[in-house]
Amino acid sequence: MVEATGEGVGQRDLLERVGFLAELSQELTRGLVAARWDEESLDVLAAGVDEHGEVLPSKGWMALRRLNWPQALAPPAGVYLSDRVHRGVQEYAARILRLALHRRAIVAAVLNSWPADPRRRSEAEWAALRALLPAQASNAEIRNRTRQIRAYLAEHGQLPDGLCALEGPPQVARQVLLAAMDRQQVTLERVDTVTARLRLKLPLCAAPASGRDWAWHVIDFRLPGTIAPDAVLHAPTLRPTTGGRIAVDLPHSMPVAATAARGHQVALGFDWGVNTLLTGVVGRLSGPAAAHPVLTDGRPLIFDATVISADLHRLRTQREHLAAKRERHQALADGLGSPFPAWGEHLHRAQALEVEHMRVCARIRQLNAALAWAAARWAVDQAVALGASVIYLEDLATLEARGRRRNNARLSGQVRGTVVTAMRHLAAKAGIAVVTVPARGTSKLCPSCLHALTHHPAPDRLTERGWKWAHCTRCGLSLDRDHAAARRIVARGLLAQTHTTADRATGTRSIRTTVEGTVAVARRPKKTNRRLRRQRQAASAAPRRSGPKTTLGKGHPTSRRPSATRHHNDRRATTDPAPASPTSRRMPDVRTVPATTPTPGAVQRPAGHDTTTPAAAQPVPGHGVPASFLVQGHRPGPGRTRLSRRTCRQRTRAAQRTGFHHLHATEVHPLTPRFGPTGSDRTRPRRARKAWKPQAHTEF
Repeated sequence: MVEATGEGVGQRDLLERVGFLAELSQELTRGLVAARWDEESLDVLAAGVDEHGEVLPSKGWMALRRLNWPQALAPPAGVYLSDRVHRGVQEYAARILRLALHRRAIVAAVLNSWPADPRRRSEAEWAALRALLPAQASNAEIRNRTRQIRAYLAEHGQLPDGLCALEGPPQVARQVLLAAMDRQQVTLERVDTVTARLRLKLPLCAAPASGRDWAWHVIDFRLPGTIAPDAVLHAPTLRPTTGGRIAVDLPHSMPVAATAARGHQVALGFDWGVNTLLTGVVGRLSGPAAAHPVLTDGRPLIFDATVISADLHRLRTQREHLAAKRERHQALADGLGSPFPAWGEHLHRAQALEVEHMRVCARIRQLNAALAWAAARWAVDQAVALGASVIYLEDLATLEARGRRRNNARLSGQVRGTVVTAMRHLAAKAGIAVVTVPARGTSKLCPSCLHALTHHPAPDRLTERGWKWAHCTRCGLSLDRDHAAARRIVARGLLAQTHTTADRATGTRSIRTTVEGTVAVARRPKKTNRRLRRQRQAASAAPRRSGPKTTLGKGHPTSRRPSATRHHNDRRATTDPAPASPTSRRMPDVRTVPATTPTPGAVQRPAGHDTTTPAAAQPVPGHGVPASFLVQGHRPGPGRTRLSRRTCRQRTRAAQRTGFHHLHATEVHPLTPRFGPTGSDRTRPRRARKAWKPQAHTEF
């Protein structure tokens, strides 16, 4: 609503007014970035000091004003913009230019050490390149910039002078950055635990001529459940979407305890997979004098997203198909021109395909985000339940596909980056550290003896070459490939935690030094395994209905049968001289029916089935054949089959645990990190250790 008059503003009008401000900000930001897209301006910004030698402020709009860059930028003629709107424009432009400095440093390092053969560098050329690269530069960024420079060289015949010659100014999104504006333009307050109120001065027309064309608007919006009641809200970013809505990117902060970089005893290690998105194990340090420095309980933690990955692969194929058809119709329309009658038809078809392409892309983004956050929440819950203080992951920069290896090529299209970002966010709330370790060679050596592994299709096909199953010829280890890699990842993290480094800008932690060590399997106590087994049995068992026992499709109750225990008097009164069949001791209400005497030529059947009367040939209910006892109102639709209660129950539990019906993930069980021998009790037998209770013994 408009604050001054109390007039209500509909969704369409609010979207239009936010769009006015977003278009003005986009136009001014694009002009400012294009005016300073040159090597000299980027050199000044990279130096971090102004003409007087003073350090530039961290806020972008203040740094640009210190350099006097926005002086030449003016709004369109006849348009009035306040100084707070100019602040938002300058802040957005400064962020774009500062983000380009990292790419510029990598391009400069590659150009200054350009190899003789860019497809294959020698050891000396790699050493020279590493000496010039900025900190935290990944191998994927190096390869991408090398390919970009190689394409420029093939097109122009010479190397580019820098980043500004290699690519044009970055794209500017249609959004309103409110972080640099003060109370004279925007205010934000929390009404209650689930509602926030945004006061924002918006233009009433596309080209406001004076301050009278601006008005305060009060916007109430609901907060998602992920924002804690004690979280501090900050100025958001408004983005008008193509679906007719306004996206509010709301940053919030809350105090959390700092996590330690080293000194961890129990950790969780996760390996990336294709179908099983995450495969992890829990590991703990056993001591420096042990034969195996790392122990694990042998229980794999699996987050299987096979169905979701197949759905994403289908959507990507559909997206590429739509893009190809759109480009084809657009090319035909451009070739014909407006005088031809078919020109309008091809152009209309290209526009319709563009709309459908955008819908498929939005569906892919939504599915990727949901899958990533579900996997991150599941991993953090497993770490909390198992008492782990750190999560070790493979470094994503070393998982790029090479040559004919398609595994990492499929992985690169998945949601690994979003999973890592979400996992760091959720783990920080739980007080758990997230550290990346080198991924090279995790599936090559055996985690138990560090001998070379052989890979096969399945455990019963060890004579064939494959990918899924790992086998060690020295110690006899036969294990899933991802499970074996997860053991090596947790061992690398625990043994090399003293080499953990943190990025000053982002705070992300990583280990670049590889320390190898063997992993031994130590079973948990019998009580823990028995409790887990009973929980699985209780979860898989069908729930018992309340009330009398009923059978689906049975329209009448079962007639009373004579029983040797309960109906002894009724059996005396009967005129049937045949003796009654014996009843079961364990189930008195169920009679044990004797088998009929088989006749020659007939096949003997189990007890209770008549072998003399042939069964009528008829289709079996299920697998596309509806059951005959279903009433007309509850009959399934064409092409659909009736799902069993067990399947529905499993999907319901999966949806409650992961947010997806077709995901299979290891259930979260709170277990103690104390498993295997520890301390001075390492050599004591298992049975003696069970009865022995030390007076002063500390375990982790």
